[in-house]
Amino acid sequence: MRVGVIRGPGRAALAWLTALSIGGLAACGAGSAASTPARTSRPTTGPLETRVRVLQMNLCNSGRAACYAGGRAVSMAVTLAHEDRPDMITLNEVCRDDVRVLKQAMSMAWRGATIAEAFASAKDRPSQAPVLCRNGQEFGDAVLVMAPSSSADVRTGVYPVQDSSDPEERVWACIDLARRFSACTTHTASTNATVALEQCRYLLTSVVPGIRRRSGGAPAILGGDLNLPARSSPSALACLPTGYQHTDDDAVQHVVASPGAELRSRSVIDMQGTTDHPGLLVDLAFNAR
Repeated sequence: MRVGVIRGPGRAALAWLTALSIGGLAACGAGSAASTPARTSRPTTGPLETRVRVLQMNLCNSGRAACYAGGRAVSMAVTLAHEDRPDMITLNEVCRDDVRVLKQAMSMAWRGATIAEAFASAKDRPSQAPVLCRNGQEFGDAVLVMAPSSSADVRTGVYPVQDSSDPEERVWACIDLARRFSACTTHTASTNATVALEQCRYLLTSVVPGIRRRSGGAPAILGGDLNLPARSSPSALACLPTGYQHTDDDAVQHVVASPGAELRSRSVIDMQGTTDHPGLLVDLAFNAR
């Protein structure tokens, strides 16, 4: 699927960026998209459909990589949470406290809602300790999702296949929302495309099916930086099981939907130089259970 627009932040976003400044190791790789002002409204859904808006972002906020922008990416992400009001936010290359900041922003956008969170810290192979941001916090990936109640089953893991030349071991994180749907994220290997492909396959053919079985077959939605460029070999399409749908940011970030969920719209967001990746905003729908 390649429906969508490329846009920059709206006036509200620029106001939040002016007002906010928040500080916080992974390889960086995708260029940001050009800016064409446009807004993405939520697609119309039927009376028995559940709608989910996903905002995928790689914030490059470890403080160690060349793409680090002094924490401005977190401010930008807060802005987008307020402006686009996603039901689900997936985050790569973030510090532990960044998740708290984004959770608070999401709570403000959806006042009164319960926000479930899952954070998985990347692992340092020599020590098996969490990889740390320059500020001393754990570094990794996170998913936030608006939950109908406090019952959310969090699952995280380290991939059994890793690039032995990279000391950072890659991880995944998922939240199972009690038979409604599952929300997942990951940041696969940036140093070896073959390893990235195997990690993607493991997540979508082993982890996700297991979660779906336990949740009665509810759909699963993955947002993440798969480090598999949209039009190269191997591409993300090579790791998708039959019946799965996917869209991307024209580079390495993707949103994937299992059978039962349908992709409705996609837009790519210019992050205004705060990170080396654009944002990816995707609307999905599935039948209410």
